[in-house]
Amino acid sequence: MLRALGKAIYPSRCICCGDLVEDEFGLCGRCWKETPFIDGLVCDQCGAPLPGESDVTVRCDDCLKTARPWARGRAALLYQDNGRKFVLGLKNGQRHDLAIPCAKWMVRAGKPLVSPDMLATPMPLHWSRLLRRRFNQSARLGERIARELQLDWLPDALSRGKSTRELDGLSREDRFRTLSQAIQPSKKRQSQLVGRKVLLIDDVMTTGASLGAATDALLAGGAQEVCVLVLARVAKAS
Repeated sequence: MLRALGKAIYPSRCICCGDLVEDEFGLCGRCWKETPFIDGLVCDQCGAPLPGESDVTVRCDDCLKTARPWARGRAALLYQDNGRKFVLGLKNGQRHDLAIPCAKWMVRAGKPLVSPDMLATPMPLHWSRLLRRRFNQSARLGERIARELQLDWLPDALSRGKSTRELDGLSREDRFRTLSQAIQPSKKRQSQLVGRKVLLIDDVMTTGASLGAATDALLAGGAQEVCVLVLARVAKAS
């Protein structure tokens, strides 16, 4: 009764446009259609959508050309339209509420990656950026995802010891060069990392340079295998 009364006083609204919706933290029909969810056949390493159907795992052209240190990967959305809006809302701190539905979408996309005794960890921020922003959007997503998937949560498995320039606008080569040696495994958490399979969580994947650097650090710290899960993937729609 109290729940019904609460909904009557504060009705649920679409997280995108604000129209009335049935479910809390939901999307209206129009915004759902305009949100680029990734479904169907995807690249098994980065989660990019692929045309057609297949009974075997496949990789996209990018992953065939560029060696990835991680084993498998998935993304919930394409980084365009509402997908881009949600990522920027989380990253800029304007829409902390988006972590709830976005984590649920990521859980749905990431279930094929989950294995027994896996732990989850977020992409780290350098302390200076964390101080300015006051939060790590990947950690906000990751904590909810770990709880939903019943994974051990290790928020500080990695550290970003070197402050790097913004990566927007950099070429693939410059991104990889900028991130070289920027991320390290946490010495105080290494015992919890050794021999474990890890789910690395981030908000967006562009070239994979950040995820590659973080994966290298996790493997150097003793992780057995790393899979990656992101909210959005920069890719062309199929």
